[in-house]
Amino acid sequence: MTVSDETVSEGRQEEIRAVPVRHYGRWIAAVLITYVVVWMAWSVAHNERLQWDVIRQYLTIDAVVQGVGVTLELTVIAMVMGIVGGALLAVMRLSPNPLISGIAWAYVWFFRGTPVLVQILAWGFINAFIPQFSIGIPFGPTFAHFSANSVITPFIAGCLGLGLNEAAYMSEIVRAGILSVDPGQDEAATALGMSRGQTLRRIVLPQAMRVIIPPTGNEVISMLKTSSLVSVIAVSDLLYSVQIVYGRTYQTIPLLLVASLWYLAMTSILSVGQFYLERRFGRGTAQRQTMLERFLTKLKAQRSTEQGAK
Repeated sequence: MTVSDETVSEGRQEEIRAVPVRHYGRWIAAVLITYVVVWMAWSVAHNERLQWDVIRQYLTIDAVVQGVGVTLELTVIAMVMGIVGGALLAVMRLSPNPLISGIAWAYVWFFRGTPVLVQILAWGFINAFIPQFSIGIPFGPTFAHFSANSVITPFIAGCLGLGLNEAAYMSEIVRAGILSVDPGQDEAATALGMSRGQTLRRIVLPQAMRVIIPPTGNEVISMLKTSSLVSVIAVSDLLYSVQIVYGRTYQTIPLLLVASLWYLAMTSILSVGQFYLERRFGRGTAQRQTMLERFLTKLKAQRSTEQGAK
């Protein structure tokens, strides 16, 4: 190799040397956002009108803790009703029978088209238009009568209002997940002699879960907060329990902050569970990472780039 060849090769090495890009705009934006967040946190923490001592006093009283339990119970029952009913409605919507698919469409149309608060009120005051329930033969003799209020208590009314409404939304989520599966999978299962039910259980639904799980997690978090609407029919959930307390003590803002802190804590825990559930069902695709994992990955990549530049 001549001297000129060595000079050319050294010049090429200098040309391909990797130089990390400096994102000064990102750092400036991060500093400004950090400043605003710290300032807001300091302002809230030192605002005497929020009465943090009152918040600490009422945060774990029996009435509030019991209200948290009722809220969680409502959320679980309503979501079980929504998921089971939504899966059934989704299968009905995809049925080749026009009567079955039409009934499912009408259900979704009605429950999505009316406010959930109105539905809760309707169940709560069902005695106004259906005073009693009867057991017997249709258009024939009846064997027993029950008062509507004795059967549908405020708690059951809240569960029915939330659960039946949620079923309409979950049906669309499940239907979208089923339709996301390649139709060839269904055709292959049919060619192997599998029934429609077997195909759904063993082939379609396991693949559709990757699409169904993320919005279902969002619905659970949304249901936790939507359950506060049952306070209008005197169900002793978290919000109603807080309202009873500040109706007696007239400390409205601190008690509402108590409820907000509990809702934030519960939704944060549910968000963590949703994250790991999504990552489990998303195996084989791009894996989601926590903020710490993203930070460590970025730091490792930056160090590798700097070492390569040297």
